[in-house]
Amino acid sequence: MASTASTHGAEVLVASNRGPVSYEVRPDGGGGSLHAKRGGGGLVSGLSAIGSDANALWVCAALSDGDREAVRRGVGEPGVRMLDIPADVHADAYNGIANSVLWFVHHMLYQTPLEPVFDAEFRRQWASYEAYNRAFAQALAEEAAQGAAVVVQDYHLALAPRMLRQLRPDLRIGHFSHTPWAPPDYFRLLPDDIAAELLGGILGADRAAFLTRRWADAFTACCHEVLGPGIPSGTRIGVHGLGADADFLRERAHRPDVAERMAALRAEIGSAPDGKARKTIVRVDRTELSKNIVRGLLAYRQLLDDHPEWRERVVHVAFAYPSRQDLAVYRDYTAEVRRVAEEINSAYGTPDWTPVVLHVKDDFARSLAAYRLADVALVNPIRDGMNLVAKEIPVVSDAGCVLVLSREAGAYEELGEDALTVNPYDITGTAHALHQALTTPDAERAERSKHLAAAATALPPAQWFLDQLRALDG
Repeated sequence: MASTASTHGAEVLVASNRGPVSYEVRPDGGGGSLHAKRGGGGLVSGLSAIGSDANALWVCAALSDGDREAVRRGVGEPGVRMLDIPADVHADAYNGIANSVLWFVHHMLYQTPLEPVFDAEFRRQWASYEAYNRAFAQALAEEAAQGAAVVVQDYHLALAPRMLRQLRPDLRIGHFSHTPWAPPDYFRLLPDDIAAELLGGILGADRAAFLTRRWADAFTACCHEVLGPGIPSGTRIGVHGLGADADFLRERAHRPDVAERMAALRAEIGSAPDGKARKTIVRVDRTELSKNIVRGLLAYRQLLDDHPEWRERVVHVAFAYPSRQDLAVYRDYTAEVRRVAEEINSAYGTPDWTPVVLHVKDDFARSLAAYRLADVALVNPIRDGMNLVAKEIPVVSDAGCVLVLSREAGAYEELGEDALTVNPYDITGTAHALHQALTTPDAERAERSKHLAAAATALPPAQWFLDQLRALDG
C-alpha cells in the first residue's frame, strides 16, 4: 500500500549511504558526550546552494557506533535524518554486496578464474542489501512532501528508486551513479535475476544520471541486453560531469597549514646534486584496488631504469590513504603498495635522495600542498567513474602541471585532449609518458595546465547538483 504524503514534508531530498555529519562518543565522566564532525563534497555544496529556505532533507545511514548512539539519543542536525539500520544488515549490504560485488563488477576487478562465486552466502547478503534499500525507501516516503524531488545516490542504493516509486508514485525521483557502469558482457557475471533487479531498481527513477556519456551508454546497453530491447520505461538518461570546486580549492590551498606542509614536503624532496629543485611526480589516492597505485609505482621504477638521468633529479610523491581496511583484499593491497615503494627506495635511493615519498595517513592539507608542488600529476586508474584528483591538481598547481591520465578514468572524456593518455596496464607506456611529462617545456606545461583547469571546473559541485534538480522538472 502506498504511504500517505506528508503535507509538511521536505521538498528536496537526498539519499546516500554516508551523510554530511558523523558522530563520535567521547568519555567525559558521564555517559559520554557526542561530538559532530561535518563532511564536505559535492552533495554538501549542492544542498547549500539551494538555500536554507528550500526545505531540504538528507537521509543517510548511521555508519558508526557514535552515529547509532546519536540516533538513539535523538541527537541530530536540522535537515538530516540518520537511519539506524542494524549493524549486521548494514555490514552485509555495504561490505558484502556494494563494495565486494557491485564495486568489483562496475570497475571490472574480478580475477574471473576464481571469482565471483554467487552462492548461498551471497543470497543471504543480497537479502540484507534489499532490506537496506527498503529502509531508505520507507524513510524517504515518510519524509517527502507531495511531488517532492528525491535524488538517490550511487550503487549502494540501486534498488531504492523502484521501491520508493511503489510507495510514492507522486514523487520526482532521480538516481545518480558515481561509479563507472560495466559493459553488458561483464555486468552479466551477475546472476540473471540480480542483474534484472538492479537495472529495474534504477529504472524506477524518472531520471538516471551518470558522470560520463560512456557510463550512461553502458547502462542503456545493459538494459537492452538483460531486460530486452525497447523495454517500456519512463526513465530518462542524463550525464553530469562533476567538476572541481575551484574557489574552495584555491582558497583552502593558501592557508597557513598548507604552507607548513609544503615546507615539510620540500624538505623531504630535497634538491638535486646540482642544487636545482627536484621535479615532482604527484599522486593522491585512496588505496582502492581500482586506483592502480602499484602499477604507477612500477612505471616510476621503469622510468628510473629507462632514463637513469632522472635519478636524484625526480621524486615520486605518493599519497595512498587507507580505504576499506575491514576487507582483507584492501589490507593486502595497502601492504603491497608499501612493499613496492620500499623496494624502489632500497634499490635506487641514496643518502641524499628518497625516490618515493610515501604517506599513508590521510591529511587534506598535505594533499593540497602536494597539488601545489606538482610538476607531473599521475592519475592512472584501472577504471574510475570520474576521478576528481585529475581535475583538482591542475587547478591548484602553482607552476602548472602535466597530467598523465588513464584513458579508463571518466575524467578522460573532458581532459584527455590536454593530458598525456596512458593504458593503465601498460607499465612501459606509462613510464614513457612520465618521461615525456617531465621533459615538457615550461610554456607548454603552463598552457596544458590552463586548459585542464578550465575543463576541470566547467561544472562545479553546486551547479552539478542544481542541474540534476532542474532536469527532474523536465
